[in-house]
Amino acid sequence: MIMRLSLSEEDIVHQIWRLQQVAYRLEAEKIGFKDIPPLLDTIDTLSQCGETFFGEVNEDGVLQAAIAINNETIGTMTITRMMVHPEHFRKGIAGRMIQYIFEQYSDIPLFIVSTGTRNIPAYTLYLKYGFIPFDTYEVAPDIELTTFHRHL
Repeated sequence: MIMRLSLSEEDIVHQIWRLQQVAYRLEAEKIGFKDIPPLLDTIDTLSQCGETFFGEVNEDGVLQAAIAINNETIGTMTITRMMVHPEHFRKGIAGRMIQYIFEQYSDIPLFIVSTGTRNIPAYTLYLKYGFIPFDTYEVAPDIELTTFHRHL
């Protein structure tokens, strides 16, 4: 079940932080860049990030995946974080969460997301859900980030 996650609940923030550490370490290995910003988060910085989180929670209340969004400008929604626990890869959870965000924010004409260019699973996922590569830039030597746009 997908539900909104409250960053004012300590247990929820701890679950998000643990999930983030597991998921983004794998991405860091894939793209060869250990300084992915979510890996630098602490419990405090995560709880104060100002993003809106939704998560896939199992029947026991355990967080299996999470997506975070931020609406910085009118008419634009940025997916700032996407993470799935490795035990739940290839089950369609990330796609369900993206679709959920599209449905919840159907009045937003532009969605933006970024991922490491070498993160083929994420790159492919975003293409599958209608995102189009918009820009690629180097964030560190030999490390590229691709930004995608999806217009309604």
